[in-house]
Amino acid sequence: MIFAYADPPYVGCGHRYTENAEIDYPALLQTLMHSYGDGWALSASSPSLRYLLPLCPNGVRVMAWVKPFAVFKPNVNPAYAWEPVIVWGGRKRTREQSTVRDWISHNITLRKGLVGAKPSAFCHWILDVLNYQPGDTLYDLFPGTGSMGIAIQERAA
Repeated sequence: MIFAYADPPYVGCGHRYTENAEIDYPALLQTLMHSYGDGWALSASSPSLRYLLPLCPNGVRVMAWVKPFAVFKPNVNPAYAWEPVIVWGGRKRTREQSTVRDWISHNITLRKGLVGAKPSAFCHWILDVLNYQPGDTLYDLFPGTGSMGIAIQERAA
């Protein structure tokens, strides 16, 4: 099976990255839907859900990465201590496979050199949600620090 994971700069946050460009989310979602028919996952910010969900196909699920330790910013209350992950498709799980929760609780990463770098536990959770198996392919469309690729290599070992 062929899957994709996209962790682009979040809506309105392109200026925080070296490319200094906003993502064309309608085009990105069209690519996900038409090129990765087995399944995909898209990391997002909670304020962007109102914009993103109408662009998504029927059948998407909104999962949650809950961050017990998150950066608290002055004058931002309540804090942004969770991030949605929009998921479509994936390999159907068998009754013999354990059930995967639609949320994960894990701390953010620090000092990875890139804003929004995902922790290893998060990457493994995405692979579990999609039911990624040996021999499958997952394209990390915005590889950043490479943590998803490392998680895939860890599964192959």
